[in-house]
This record gives sequence, C-alpha cells and structure tokens, in this order.
Amino acid sequence: MKVIFMGTPDFAVYSLEKLAGDQEIKIKGVVTQPDRKKGRGMKLQSSPVKKTALKLGLNLLQTDNVNSPNFIAELKELEPDIIVVVAFGQKLSSEFLAIPSCGCVNLHASLLPQYRGSSPINKVIIDGNTITGVSTMYMDEGWDTGDIIYKKEVPIEKADTAGTLHDKLAVAGADLLLKTILDIAKRTAPREKQDDSLASFAYKLVKSDGEIDWSKEAKSVYNHVRGMNPWPGAFTHYQGELIKIWQVSIVEDNKYINNDKSVGEILVADEQNGLLVMTGKGLISLEKIQLAGKQRMLVEEFLRGYDLLPGSKFK
Repeated sequence: MKVIFMGTPDFAVYSLEKLAGDQEIKIKGVVTQPDRKKGRGMKLQSSPVKKTALKLGLNLLQTDNVNSPNFIAELKELEPDIIVVVAFGQKLSSEFLAIPSCGCVNLHASLLPQYRGSSPINKVIIDGNTITGVSTMYMDEGWDTGDIIYKKEVPIEKADTAGTLHDKLAVAGADLLLKTILDIAKRTAPREKQDDSLASFAYKLVKSDGEIDWSKEAKSVYNHVRGMNPWPGAFTHYQGELIKIWQVSIVEDNKYINNDKSVGEILVADEQNGLLVMTGKGLISLEKIQLAGKQRMLVEEFLRGYDLLPGSKFK
C-alpha cells in the first residue's frame, strides 16, 4: 500500500512511526507544515513530524498551501494509493482529495460525530466526560464530516489532563489507523455516514479560554483546570497578578462554607489546610500553581513565601 502521510504535531508522530514500521506499507512521502519561528527567541523550529520523518529517512515535503496546483501535481507523481491525515492543519480541496486511488483518510481524536474540530481532547475533559476515543474516516471537504471507518473507545480517568489523554489517544489512534489502512487494502473496511444530528464542535482554543470562572460549581472548575493542562493553561488573578492553576481537587468537607462567602473568595490559606477557594457551588483546593516568570510549585511551598489572606479574592 503506497501511502502519503500528512501531519504536524506530536499527536501525529505516533501514527507516522506505527505506519513506517509496517512491512505492508510503503510511505512515499511525508507532508508537514513549514518551519515556524517560536519561543521567546523566535527561532525557526521544525515540526515534530518533520523531525521524525528525517530520523526515519523518509521523503519530506513542506508547503504553506497543499491545495496549490504545483503541489498537487507533485503528489500525483508519487502515485499514492491512500493519503493519511493526522492533525495536519490545512483544509483540503476537492482536487486534493481526488489524488489517491483509495481516498484520503483522517484520524480524529474523538468518537465522531461528537467533538468535531480543533480541540476535542480539551473539550471532552472540560465537559466532564468519562469516555472518549478515536475515529478514522474517509475525508470530504467538511470539517470532520466524512464517512466513519472505525471507532475505538478510550476511558478518561479522573486524574487525566488534556496532556495525559492526548498521549493515550495518540497511541490508540496509531493502532486504529494501521488497522484501517490494512483493511482498506484488503477491501474489508466498513463505511458509515455520520449522523449530523448528533454532532458537536470543539472550537480552537485561545489563551483567554484558560481563565477560571469561579461562579461555576467546583466540579466544573476541576474539569476546566484538567482540560486546559498543558495548553493554554487555566489561570486566575490575585490583586492584579496572573496566577496559573495546574492542579486542583474538589473539597468534600463543607465545614468552611456559609452563606456570606462569595465566589472566588479564599476561605483558607495555610500550609496545614492548604488553599481553599469558594466556587458557585462547593470548594476547590488549589494544589499546584505558578506565578508569572516562576516555576510551577506545590501550594504548600507557595504559601511559605506568599501571604494570601482569607477573605481576599481570586478574580
């Protein structure tokens, strides 16, 4: 099976390595985004998929526009049976989708048609789900709207963050993608239209999405912090200073709560009892936080060096 692989971030690396290691698959080319300037020094950086492709000695192609006539012509010369897309980052035209004889196949990090879009891993945790999964589908011109080939469920553990779930889904997705390609080659792969009435969408996150809304109930704040870790990171403000919140827990003991407490109010702030904050319903205990320009630290360590007064507020 002659395959062109398209992907950019770490999530796609698992799949590229899995396919490259299978004897029945011949990777004719790896397409990834151009190098970008990133970080404080704005140095040019290669994508994780580019680094992996070079390590594996694969034919590498980079372009700002996969839909350009010249690039489409270049891919046609490789005569792929199938084009595999995993978190690539550009929408594909009908002309592009028509290149491979067996179609273009996408791996998506949700149980479609739920959580179409850019941030399914974050959103499924923020929404408090306990089950998610991965899907493979034949691509069309929509966003994650193509016919489903296979799905595989993956449980979400209570302590999972978007980061830990990302890795679980990347591994599960790589296995499912390999099965999908081999079954397409054998002409045994199923095909099922998505039910659009069941669809939901996970929009691309921006940094401001990380802000904590203390008026929500404790469970929602807990899920928000997990879903924003590692990016964009949950945050709040204390006396005008931004504080990132990396880990919290729900406080079951309600002895500190009474009717005169307001949302975001700090009820307890000491090394013995921790840092407890009032929400719209219930208490949250902050466990790992980070000040601007500082390293992440356990809240006990933080409280040794900083005075947060009970009765003051996060905003």
